[in-house]
Amino acid sequence: MSERWQPSFDERDVRLEQDEPLYDGFFRLHRLSLSHPKFEGGRVRIQREILDRGDAVCVLLYDPARDAVVLVEQFRAGALGKTESPWLLELVAGIVEPGESAEAVARRESQEEAGVELGPVFPITGYLPSPGGCDEWIDLMCALVDAQAAGGVHGLDSEGEDIKVHVIAAQDAFALVRENRLRNAAAIIALQWLELNHGRLQAMRVSDEA
Repeated sequence: MSERWQPSFDERDVRLEQDEPLYDGFFRLHRLSLSHPKFEGGRVRIQREILDRGDAVCVLLYDPARDAVVLVEQFRAGALGKTESPWLLELVAGIVEPGESAEAVARRESQEEAGVELGPVFPITGYLPSPGGCDEWIDLMCALVDAQAAGGVHGLDSEGEDIKVHVIAAQDAFALVRENRLRNAAAIIALQWLELNHGRLQAMRVSDEA
């Protein structure tokens, strides 16, 4: 049996020498000067520009009665020149406001972006999407919903949002992952989790109805 992995060092081993602000707008950019230990001894000094995006929540909406997921389609400027289309199929998502819990963000954004009320919420994982240059933390969740009335176009005009809602059979959503047709990590991870836990969530539905 393989040994359980643990990090070689922790945050206490990092010496932060300078944190220099470079830009402060909707996102913030700053330059860190620091040193950290090397695996074979000694220390290395480095500078890194870090984008401070704030933390976010992504939630996969799953209707066990219909065995379907609710996904949203919207334009993403960062996808220009990278994919066949900058309109991406994604999870409902939002930035965490000060003092707001991850579940509260999931419930707020599900109403704003998809017009859907959440039932039980299940944590999937938390992760750093691009830790080499960004400190954003993603809380990834799945929530049970009634997708009967889901559809249409949603979003806040004040935030320039134009979000189209899609209700997709779970098996078809799993196929989108297998066919490499989804272009964002949160949707891929969450749908893979749902496929692994599909039977358990269906069993919960049967148990609830009984």
